[in-house]
Amino acid sequence: MGQERNKMRIQLSDHFTYRKLLRFVLSPVLMMICVSLYSIVDGFFVSNYVGKTPFAAVNLIMPVCMAFGSVGIMIGTGGSAVVSKVLGEGKREEANQYFSVLVYFAVLLSLMLSVIGFVFARPISAALGAEGELLENCVVYSRILAVALTSFVLQNIFQSFFVTAEKPGLSLKISLLAGGTNMTLDYLFIAVFHWGIAGAAVATALGQIVGGIVPLFYFARKNDSLLRLTRTKIHTRIILKTFGNGSSEMVTNLSTSLINILYNFQLMRLAGENGIAAYGIIMYVNFTFMAIYFGYAIGSSPVVGYHYGAGNQKELKSLFSKSLILMGTAGILLTLLAEFLAVPLVDIFAGYDAELSEMTCHGFRLYALAFSVMGINVWGSALFTALGNGLISAAISFLRTLVFQILMVTVLPMLFGMDGIWLAIVAAESLSVIVTGIFFAAKRKKYHYA
Repeated sequence: MGQERNKMRIQLSDHFTYRKLLRFVLSPVLMMICVSLYSIVDGFFVSNYVGKTPFAAVNLIMPVCMAFGSVGIMIGTGGSAVVSKVLGEGKREEANQYFSVLVYFAVLLSLMLSVIGFVFARPISAALGAEGELLENCVVYSRILAVALTSFVLQNIFQSFFVTAEKPGLSLKISLLAGGTNMTLDYLFIAVFHWGIAGAAVATALGQIVGGIVPLFYFARKNDSLLRLTRTKIHTRIILKTFGNGSSEMVTNLSTSLINILYNFQLMRLAGENGIAAYGIIMYVNFTFMAIYFGYAIGSSPVVGYHYGAGNQKELKSLFSKSLILMGTAGILLTLLAEFLAVPLVDIFAGYDAELSEMTCHGFRLYALAFSVMGINVWGSALFTALGNGLISAAISFLRTLVFQILMVTVLPMLFGMDGIWLAIVAAESLSVIVTGIFFAAKRKKYHYA
């Protein structure tokens, strides 16, 4: 029975056909979709049961909460690339030590950030332009999430390391458990107990605690995966390498948070709270679509890192071509799906307000054009992270999520008004895919993936 399970289990060292690659990344994709439901479910219940102002507060402060949690994404993606490469070199004990020191360091770092987030919740919210009831709602929501920050950081880390440990299916089960906890408690705390925005925050925090602490217990015990938490010394070089290697993913998330804040400023100026609410709704749908791209990147990166460490150039070429085809196809399908489902998706959150619904549908149809090339950009950055080239990965992320978007969201509204805000992401992603293609061509001989 055990031998049969081992035969069915997909290993990093395998040759990946389309079918095997899709099976391997399916769990991370579903996992990321599940994680994206956290804010979506909060938004649904807050919008429909609490009110438009608390809903705007969640959307206004959420980018800051995500920015604090981005250190987990950085350590998870950067660290899994380092650890998978070491596993590919056949050094399993060394890989476990590196894995362990990164998790321990993340706990200490997140505890410090948790204190900062709690103490400075009010001035941060005020700096975003929140006043009166909007300000108070922002403070309540962000302080509750700050308490659970360590769990959120660990959850982000283990999402990547479960794939490296050849346990993507287990990660999916834990994510489903965490998401189920969040959704159930959202209904209970908001719709039944009427705790308002505090109920939404507590439900999200408890879901994050499940998603972060359960994996900690799994890896602390003896298990049948490739990784386990062990006693280790402080590997400063590995920590710094992880930070450098995963910096692109942190840049992506920090930049996304900053850009969301900039969008909110522009929308507050042009359309008030309705504009912020409309953008928040579009972001909820965007989270789900982006989860597919991020899930594929998380699932495929350790495979790339392993074969790069093992010097298997033939498999690298196969993975590169298959990934480009899959991301290109997914981009076309998701764009068509978004255009077709715009009205029913928006009405989930704004069906009670005709003016808000109309504004959001129009904006979403323009915004959705970016999905066509977004996946190639996300995967391109992840590819160079897996190959250990954090500099190029960070350059793609920095240009895509910060430079191009700041430029477009500043200039286009002056030319097209509100439509310029929705089209800014389309222009930024189009410029980014050109940059990504240039890097693909420039480094193909060095890494032998094409």
